[in-house]
Amino acid sequence: MKLGIVGLPNVGKSTLFNAITKAGAESANYPFCTIDPNVGIVSVPDERLDRLAEMYKPKKVTPTAIEFVDIAGLVKGASKGEGLGNKFLSHIREVDAIVHVVRCFEDPNIVHVDGSVGPVRDIETINLELIFSDLELLEKRIEKVKKQAKSGEKKHQEELKFLESIHKHLESNQPFRTMEIDSEWEKYTEQLFLLTSKPLLYCANISEEDLKNPDDNPFVKELKSYAEKENAEVLVICARIEEEIAHLEEDEKRMFLSELGIGESGLDRLIKASYKLLGLISFLTAGESEVRAWTIKKGTKAPQAAGKIHSDFERGFIRAEVVAYEDLINAGSYNAAKERGIVRSEGKDYVMQDGDVTLFRFNV
Repeated sequence: MKLGIVGLPNVGKSTLFNAITKAGAESANYPFCTIDPNVGIVSVPDERLDRLAEMYKPKKVTPTAIEFVDIAGLVKGASKGEGLGNKFLSHIREVDAIVHVVRCFEDPNIVHVDGSVGPVRDIETINLELIFSDLELLEKRIEKVKKQAKSGEKKHQEELKFLESIHKHLESNQPFRTMEIDSEWEKYTEQLFLLTSKPLLYCANISEEDLKNPDDNPFVKELKSYAEKENAEVLVICARIEEEIAHLEEDEKRMFLSELGIGESGLDRLIKASYKLLGLISFLTAGESEVRAWTIKKGTKAPQAAGKIHSDFERGFIRAEVVAYEDLINAGSYNAAKERGIVRSEGKDYVMQDGDVTLFRFNV
């Protein structure tokens, strides 16, 4: 999973990136300090792996991972090459989902490119640049299909009508993801590679002072009201605090979070929100050699999940021996779970569930 962190210059993108990857990307008080996208691979925290490691005593424990891309600050005119424009837009095209960092704090020492803090104005600045880029791409496609539609072939005429409906939606300054699409066109729209089709969540970056009561922050209220209209989630974080937390040991981190009155770090919440946004779950494999988490799409069937481990597993799939994580922990061991009859034998049509501890049987 690859997540792109976007936002206007000086909203806290690189600070958040530093916090979640401990990568030390340059964070300076001027636009474009991030010229090439910084990339960081982050292990997904999963306490289930720790519990399974206690049970199996494996040689290694392998969590699943997320790739974060810190994409430099976009500005007005980016779609026409302003700032570092098109280069950034191409980086956005490569990610699975967008984390849009929005500044929701006042600080006279940190320059805002528009001179004042305004969450909705900032969002619309970036949305418009992505929409302009999509319109340009779409217009080229429409020109091509118009020529094909002159043949009178029904499928080209229907495609042209559909493309023009998308164009109209984008021209009303609405991102493509807010458009209702008939199921028959869903596969086709994936081939358009529109920037505004990317799943998105907003990240409200607040000050440390607002951490206790973030909902009292007027900028957060403004952002949440806007996000509600497009059915998007808002995650409230303090990037500066996250950066401090990132350098603490686990025990210190828990104590610090407790003192702040926060249950879990922004990174943990961001990962959970990202999984939900992309419809992802994790299944687990466990043995003496390795305990490991694997990320799959919700709704994935057992053979395809097995293929995540190795293509031979999918090709020669026989069955999956599955036990729910909680049931395994309650039983105390795999053998005890087998004796209780809670290890199930599942076939090719079994839909994997989050937390399934699975042993795949195959023959090639």
